[in-house]
Amino acid sequence: MQLLERIWEAGIVGAGGAGFPAHKKLVQNAELLLINAAECEPLLSSDRFAMRHFSHEIVAALCQIRQELAIKRVVIGTKAKYVEEIRALKQSIDQQGADIEIHGSGSYYPAGDEQILIYEVTGQTVPPGGIPLELGIVVSNVMTILHIHDALEGKPVTDKYITVTGAVEHPVIVRVPVGTPVADCIAAAGGASVPDYMVIMGGPMMGRQYSSAQLEDLHITKSDGGVVVLEKGHYLNVFSNIPVEHIINQAKSVCIQCSYCTELCPRYLIGHNMRPHRVMRSIATGTHAEFLEDALLCCECGICELYACPMHLSPRRINIYVKNLLRRGGAKVRDKAVHPHHSYMREGRQIEQGRLIQRLDLLPYPRQVLEETQCRPAAVCVALRHGIGKEAVPVVAVGDVVKKGQCIATVDFSDLGSKLHAPVDGKVTGVDGRIQIQADWGNGQ
Repeated sequence: MQLLERIWEAGIVGAGGAGFPAHKKLVQNAELLLINAAECEPLLSSDRFAMRHFSHEIVAALCQIRQELAIKRVVIGTKAKYVEEIRALKQSIDQQGADIEIHGSGSYYPAGDEQILIYEVTGQTVPPGGIPLELGIVVSNVMTILHIHDALEGKPVTDKYITVTGAVEHPVIVRVPVGTPVADCIAAAGGASVPDYMVIMGGPMMGRQYSSAQLEDLHITKSDGGVVVLEKGHYLNVFSNIPVEHIINQAKSVCIQCSYCTELCPRYLIGHNMRPHRVMRSIATGTHAEFLEDALLCCECGICELYACPMHLSPRRINIYVKNLLRRGGAKVRDKAVHPHHSYMREGRQIEQGRLIQRLDLLPYPRQVLEETQCRPAAVCVALRHGIGKEAVPVVAVGDVVKKGQCIATVDFSDLGSKLHAPVDGKVTGVDGRIQIQADWGNGQ
């Protein structure tokens, strides 16, 4: 079986957040395969854990990917301060005689944004509205590469390493079956350390927020990497719950057009005409409709609203609102020019990670989680779609007994989607838009 077929058979999607099917992303003859190991979000440590403990597997998989797909150059992009992780990778590279480079960037946010990482490593800017492949570059998360290593050994994606941190008793890296209830992940970390809390799936800057009452319906997907628990009423929680109508009214009455949101925008600083202050001006005045098109370039990193704006406004929420309106109307990016002059001040405008953590009121929580544990849920609930693409079609029915690793839902190789596999031994108890399995841990799986 060829490499891409093995990846499809294993049901691998990008583990960094978007969940793009890996067999569709990797291509023959790319100029550069860039591995994103920069752990973009504050507080998360899953990628660092993978580099420390599975460097041999990561390097071995990269060697095989490079050989089979005739990729000219392979670079692992991480942060220079990850000394232990870089040491482990270099040792594995030397032991295997691999031609793999390591690039260490500064400790700033969002160093793990794929387009920022490309600029760091190559000095090139992905054209506005474009994709890395236009430069001959494929970007893949380091955890995705670990899953590819498993696929080459015949193991599908059944488990995830998740950082569980924040207001929990014992922040941990927990290995969980896909479909594990998020509440079980929090319990594996000793439970919440505050009586009333909210949960962020992902990181504090770009993650999705949920109340504790919504936990019952939250389950781990293939693209999840972190669970952050914060006290209800935390600044991030309050800020995210401001209605968009109120934010628009604020833009009309409070925005002082200081342009800090633009000057600190990471996409603007690599040459995109992403100027949030112009979008805010257009919303406030009802004029200059052409300014609204800038919103199409927003990567939603959150710097403008959580760090840059002195008036505590939310250019990001405005950008998302405008972007959705424009896309419904079929609008696309028209100005694909790159403006190198934007980058002259880039180094001095990078947001240092520690300063960002302080600004977000996250200092009480560990920046790196080292302890590892496992979670054995009583039942799992596996979504039929994990990230970008179409839903998988179930091939099991209620009452079926399944074994861990068995295919339970499928897509064609030509589809933009991923196969699903039973993450535990057990019995299927529901097939209703997702597949529910009562776990059987009696056989020591």
